[in-house]
Amino acid sequence: MVGEVGAAGHPGPEGVRLAHAIAEAIVVQARAEYPNEACGIIAGTADPAAGGEALRYEPCRNAAASPYRYSIHPDDAYRVMVAIDDADEAVWGIVHSHVKSPAVPSLTDIGLAQFPEALYLLVSLADDQADAGTGEPSLRAWRIVDGAIFEVGLELT
Repeated sequence: MVGEVGAAGHPGPEGVRLAHAIAEAIVVQARAEYPNEACGIIAGTADPAAGGEALRYEPCRNAAASPYRYSIHPDDAYRVMVAIDDADEAVWGIVHSHVKSPAVPSLTDIGLAQFPEALYLLVSLADDQADAGTGEPSLRAWRIVDGAIFEVGLELT
């Protein structure tokens, strides 16, 4: 089930801001990890729906080492989660790339989603998904709640 931005039942937020530097770091890692999916975690001041802002991107290793799925390496997940907890921050976003498909959560992504309060940011390296004006990869944000996906508007600042 795909929920639209502004649709009734959308868990919010309807839109967020993300620093260009964080978006660029996500794209750089996705390109470097190609042909496999890349993954990482964004730390924030609070949950996005509570008005939290993204603070930094923490690239992680893809334990699956696959072009079809990702699994944040347990050592990286532990390191990042402890740092977020110690700093009294929140998991603002879970990031991964799709190498040949749109920046939309797959059924596998939906089934594995474990952070309903966080955003899921996906970057697509597929040529047909690139921005027509800039040629940059598509970067989109989603909430995944109870098996449903809701797009969240993403404004780069």
